[in-house]
Amino acid sequence: MTPAARVQGAIDMLDSIIIAAQDGGAAADVIATRFFKERRYAGSGDRRAIRALVWQAIRACGERPANGRSAMLALAAHDADLAALFTGADHAPPRIGGKERPATIGALPLWVAGELDPRISGPEAAALLDRAPVDVRFNRAASAQSGLIEAFIADFPGATALRAPLDGVRLSPDAAVSDHAAHQAGAVEVQDAGSQLIAAACPVKPGMTVIDLCAGAGGKTIALGAMMGPIGADHTRLIACDTDRRRLSHLSPRAARAGLNGIDVRLLDPTREMDVLDDLSGKADLVLVDAPCSGSGTWRRNPEARWRLSPARLYKLESEQARLLDIAAKLVRPGGTIVYAVCALTVREGAAQVSDFLTRSRGWTADDLNQNDAFGHGTGVWGRAAGAGIVLTPHHDATDGFFLARMRAP
Repeated sequence: MTPAARVQGAIDMLDSIIIAAQDGGAAADVIATRFFKERRYAGSGDRRAIRALVWQAIRACGERPANGRSAMLALAAHDADLAALFTGADHAPPRIGGKERPATIGALPLWVAGELDPRISGPEAAALLDRAPVDVRFNRAASAQSGLIEAFIADFPGATALRAPLDGVRLSPDAAVSDHAAHQAGAVEVQDAGSQLIAAACPVKPGMTVIDLCAGAGGKTIALGAMMGPIGADHTRLIACDTDRRRLSHLSPRAARAGLNGIDVRLLDPTREMDVLDDLSGKADLVLVDAPCSGSGTWRRNPEARWRLSPARLYKLESEQARLLDIAAKLVRPGGTIVYAVCALTVREGAAQVSDFLTRSRGWTADDLNQNDAFGHGTGVWGRAAGAGIVLTPHHDATDGFFLARMRAP
């Protein structure tokens, strides 16, 4: 393919991504895979070039563009070499018309910017769209072969240790981990440092009953299990729940690879969760609520998600988060704990959500996660205060964006 034909290919792919974002269709990565399967003539160099153009345009346009051409015109307005490829000849995109309007360049949709934590502006906002590194968590107990973790680190030059209390390393954004022997043996799990910190904020230990209410594929469940010791011994119970059968199906193989047995996996019926959880009512020492959210803290991994969010969807998510917190409160024993987390940086999903819960839940209190020993390690402060919790951001903490709070039952 010629450079100009690659530009037209990027426009065509962007058209599909924009329509999917508008209609709730497939994610951009899925669309890209389908796109190239239908165009076998595109070589590896063509695929790399088209993807690079597409993701450059996605990151550049905060507002959802009208179409792929307007998104590419936004890049061409600042790149004379790219603009020169709009010739209309030999599969190139048509010449740029004088009255054409390129998409608006900007990190965030204007309405979303007003919903975010007020500190998310300037460099903080730009960092939401940086390429994310690959973080891994070490599961030393699962390493059946001595030296696996050391070999893993040696195979990734430039790996840097994650700051305590986390046990793992940070790799480059392009690091390929899944085929490494240490990953296949369960000695390492790919998990962003922010997600690892959420698990670290859960004061779990052997003998507890712990529920991961929104477990998904089980990354945090496995991290909790590693801290709890053998599941089933000394009345230690770990229950992983979700309403998504497909995501939950990934948990058991991951747990087995990590050497964790005995996790109680439960598929929940949306809006009827207590039908499956009634036997645990008032018995849990800790419930982790890693709630469905806008994902605004993970836009550096999925930048087109900005185009999918709407005020109506944000309101629906806010209502669901409140409902899940109330379910968690029913499950916790007197004096027990809820850890609430969202990979989002909107005030309504974070500080305001927890404030509302504490207002309607008599006797509940919030721990101060800004104190040095908040994570039980005395290693200093992570994040910044946000109401009764903290926020982690890519710019300030070098993690995905999260809100995190820990609350105690009376």
